[in-house]
This record gives sequence, structure tokens and C-alpha cells, in this order.
Amino acid sequence: MPISDPLEHAHRVLDVVRGGIQHVTSDAVAHSWARCVNEHGLDPSQPRRPPVLGRSDLPSRQSRMASVIDCARYEMTTLYQQLGDPELAVVLTDTDGVILHMVTSQEFERQAQPLGLEVGAVWSEAEAGTNGMGTCVVEAGPVVVQQTDHFLSQYTGLTCSAVPIYDPAGQMTAVLDVSSRSVHAQRHLLVLLGMTARMIENRLIDTRFRDAHPVHFHSRPEFVYTLHEGKLVVDDEGRILAANHSALMQLEITHRELRSSRLEQIFQTTLDDMLERSHRASFRPIVTYRANAAHRFFAVARQPARDENPGVARTFTPARMRLPALPATPVPPRARPATERHAAAPTFGDARLLAHLATAGRVVASGTPLLLRAETGAGKEVFARAVHTGGSRCGGPFVAINCASLPEMLIEAELFGYRAGAFTGAEKSGRRGKIVQADGGTLFLDEIGDMPLPLQARLLRVLDERMVTPLGTDEARPVDFLLISASHCNLAEMVGEGTFREDLYYRLAGIELQLPPLRERSDRAEIIRNLLLDEGRTDTAISPAAWDLLLRHPWPGNLRQLHHVLRSAAALAGGAPLGLEHFPSLGAPPLPSPASRAAAVPAEAVEATLSPQLAQERESLLRVLQTQRWNVSQVAKDLGVSRNTLYRRMHKLRIPVTHNA
Repeated sequence: MPISDPLEHAHRVLDVVRGGIQHVTSDAVAHSWARCVNEHGLDPSQPRRPPVLGRSDLPSRQSRMASVIDCARYEMTTLYQQLGDPELAVVLTDTDGVILHMVTSQEFERQAQPLGLEVGAVWSEAEAGTNGMGTCVVEAGPVVVQQTDHFLSQYTGLTCSAVPIYDPAGQMTAVLDVSSRSVHAQRHLLVLLGMTARMIENRLIDTRFRDAHPVHFHSRPEFVYTLHEGKLVVDDEGRILAANHSALMQLEITHRELRSSRLEQIFQTTLDDMLERSHRASFRPIVTYRANAAHRFFAVARQPARDENPGVARTFTPARMRLPALPATPVPPRARPATERHAAAPTFGDARLLAHLATAGRVVASGTPLLLRAETGAGKEVFARAVHTGGSRCGGPFVAINCASLPEMLIEAELFGYRAGAFTGAEKSGRRGKIVQADGGTLFLDEIGDMPLPLQARLLRVLDERMVTPLGTDEARPVDFLLISASHCNLAEMVGEGTFREDLYYRLAGIELQLPPLRERSDRAEIIRNLLLDEGRTDTAISPAAWDLLLRHPWPGNLRQLHHVLRSAAALAGGAPLGLEHFPSLGAPPLPSPASRAAAVPAEAVEATLSPQLAQERESLLRVLQTQRWNVSQVAKDLGVSRNTLYRRMHKLRIPVTHNA
């Protein structure tokens, strides 16, 4: 690895130390150089290899830090894969600067080992001078030490970026570092490191407080269940045990103040109330307020991890989202107020989809294009919006265009815009294209495989140059946007067939993710409940047979088909529970007319399947229904029960509900 001339570098370091903070990358570097000279007695011109712990000391230290290492191992590997550079190492140290775990290539490890970049080496400032790991420990904050910022000349071939990791008590417990041979400091690297550190911290909270209630919250509902959420852990008595960094920032409180508080001192609610409301809302964010203030938050409280799925080892998902175990029998959905429906964020309870969402979040943070592949109607735009909302461009616009829904002659105008009078039928004032509208935000191109070849060339030019030239003009405009593309086609196969440009395909597919169809998703039951809630269904039940039909149907049209089927069934049922007869498009028996409904099945055949007592009860209830002309509300009033109770009783007695009930 190339290094600076030792004597020249030493003179520069000592000049800065003697003359104050001048001509240095940052104050942190200058202060570190001063410590190295005045406190540690180091000489910048003298080579110095960090000591390496012995065979007994390292295992004992790793044992003490086992929970941190376990929580960091997966995130470090993922970060290394996302950075995609074989000449770097992702490093974890303790607060003494001892390297506990490292992810790198064999080649880079071989090259870096002579410098002491290996597991067990001590990279504190006292031993290795100014460096990412050791200086981060002292500064207790993110640092970048770029090549000649290192105190010792032998390390000036490295660029190191490091961030602290905090334990659930709010104390720095480790440092996460990326050391590479990059000449330039990567602007996005500290952001990615910070995100990864937050993920590790959240894992630490989950691991150490499995017996406590997690409380997820944010001032914006779409950020609950994402990396940006605040997280508290609360014991059964409502006492706050720990919090993540986002929680402290949002609540504007220190960890010491928070740990001495009860939940009702932080929010205008108790733990029991928040648990009950969260359960009723199917664990979507509910509204709560800061204690003694009008600041609004959206929150979800859950049972301890041990209770959500007893007897089963808990697995972590990259998005840190824990969903409740689905009940064995269908639970009637509860209607939400319109304001709550509009505020609710899309929920992903499928583990594969959660992993994809976390991967996408890391990738787009570096500006890398994202390509989604999924069947028609599988929710590609919903996923793309979730990526946009959870990313750094969430304050910018999200602009979506379906390339398959526009006539070929209009796609170019829609994408690139046009000046006034550019073509027949053009608006008199001209129009900004979708790409310009997405400046500062996200452009989502759905069904990109249907884009004509000539336009593919223009789009490729825009992606390469980041300049857009509207139709009818030669004036180019700079644009900056995140690109997410999607298609139900296999674009790689289209490239082989000559129907899609190879260079554009590789430009779009910074990373390609395959989204699962509805029939393969593990959260189908939760999706069905949420869609029924969006239809405003109050006091609605669903028969076990209908529920089983919905869960087992292959859904070739995916979410789009499911939404249409549920909306149609709700309209057919009116205020009645949903049964098989309300799903004729899924092969269920058609809905009979009101007059024929009671006689659709011979009474003798039905009563033969019931006990004598239930058969007698069925006959009596049928007489009451017929007397009241099947007005279920009036019958319920006469019997002194709720309509919902009456519906359940009719279902048990195999009495069909009239169309106008």
C-alpha cells in the first residue's frame, strides 16, 4: 500500500501540532495529532505496529462482547456485500480499540496484515496514533481519517471511516469501521455506517430485553417499523428500561432521564392502554401525544418477544419489524376512522419482503439504481414508495409512470417534457417531463420492459449525463434523482432476444430484487384484514370457509385482484358477514336471491347435520326471521342481542343471511 514520505509527513504533523489547527482535514484530526504527541509520546516518522492480543486474552475479550459480535456479524457482512469493493475491510472493535471481528477479502487481508489490520490487534490512539477506530473511541462520534490524516506515515495508504455503537444503556460499547485503499473519502459511507450501527443497536435492544414490551414510535406514521423509528422497551409495570438513539432524539431527552421514567410520563397513555389500542388497530400505528405537550406521535406497543411466539426461537428481520403471531381463527376486522386509514403506512409482514426492503434501503442510500421484478399486481409501486419514504430523498417528490399504459408516441413527451408548440396537441405553455418533476426525489418507471428501443437510448443518455433535453428545444437541464425501475418481464432474457438494450439493463440493475407474488407471501392474512379495514367494514365477521378460500386461492392477479374481490364481496354482503356466497369470482357458489335463500338448502338436510337441540333452535329462529321479513336488525332488537351476535348464531345454525339484511 502506498504511503507518504515518512520525514515529509512527520514535519507536516509536527508543524500542525506546534502551530495550532491549520491545514488539516478536520479539528478532530488536529486534536488527535496533539494527543499523539503530548499524551502518548508517539513519533510520526517512526514505524509502529499495533500489538496483537495473545491466545488467552482475545477469546476472553470476545466472550465478554459476544452479544455485540453476534448482533453485528450479519450487518457487517451485508454492508461489505453492498459496498462491493474487495479492497476494504469492515471492522468491529471494542472501546479499547481491539479488533474483535472483521469482514474482508483474502487478498486485502493478506495486504493489510503487515500493517496490523487483523483480529486481536489494538488500534487505540495510544498504540496506532490517529486512525478511524481509535480516534472514534476518543471523539465518541463519527470520524473520517483519510490517508495523510493518519498520525503514523505507515498508515497513510488507508482511508478509515468509523462510527460508535451504543448499548441499550446509552454507553458506547463498540466501534464500526470501514478501512480501504480509497484515495477519496466516500461521501455516503458515513451514512451507511451510521445506518448499520443503528441496526446493530436495535438488535442489541431486542436481544437483551426479550422479556420487555417493545414500543415503536415516530412523529410520522410511515417511519414506524423502519430504521428511523424510536424504540423503547418497557417492563410489565410500565417502567422504561432502555431506548434507541432515535427515541432520545425525538423525545429530546437523555438516556438517564428516560430510564427513570414511566411510559405515562413520556406519552399521554399507559402501557395497558397502548397495548389494547395497538391490538385493536392490528398493530398499525396509533396516535398518542407527548406528556404535558401537544406534540403528536404514532406508536405501536407489543407483547414481549417471548410471548408473541412461545416455544419458537425468534429470528430477526433486517427491517426490525416484529409482527404478531396470526390467530388460529379469523378475527373480525375493526373499521378505522378515515384519518387513520390515510395516515397508515404500508405494512410488510413477509420475511423475504422485509429483507428486500432493508437491502433496498442500503442500496439507494448510495444512489444506486434499483430494479424490481414481480408479477403484475404484486405491489411493485407500493414497495417503491416504501423505499422512497424510508430513504434520504423522502422530502422530495415520488414520481411514478407506467410505461405500458401510455401510447408509444406519448412516452417520450411524458418522460422528457416539451416546450410550447413542440407538436400538434401540445399544451400552449409546454410541460415539464416526469424526469424533471422527479428532480430531488425518486422516479419510478413501472413496466420498463415495454419502453420502445429508441427511447431506451435517450433514457440511457439521461442516466449517464444527468441532463434532460425537452422535446422541441436544445436546452439541457441538470437533474438529480433516484431511479427505481420495475417489470414483470425477465429483462436479462429480453437482452438476449434483442428487445432490450444491454447497456441500459446494466445501468438500471444496480441491484435487482425479485418481489414475491401474493400466493407466496406469509402475511396474506394481515393483508386481507388491512384491505377490509380500508373498506370501512364495521362489526364484520367472515366465515371460516370464506377465510380458508381467501388464504388458499392462488391469486394470479395478486394484490390488485385481491383488492377488487374484497371490495366486490363487501358490496354484495352489505352489512352481513362475508361468506362463500359473496365470492363467486373465486369459484364459490353464486349469491342466491333473498326469496330463495332460506329454501336453497332443504331444511331436512341441514337439520340432519345438527344436534336435536340446535335443529329445534334453528326452526324457531327461522320462524322469527320470516315473521320480520328477514330484517336482521329488527330480529336482533326483538331478541335483545347485537346484530353481530345474531349473525354468529345464524352461521352456527346454518341459516343463510338475506341480501338486504
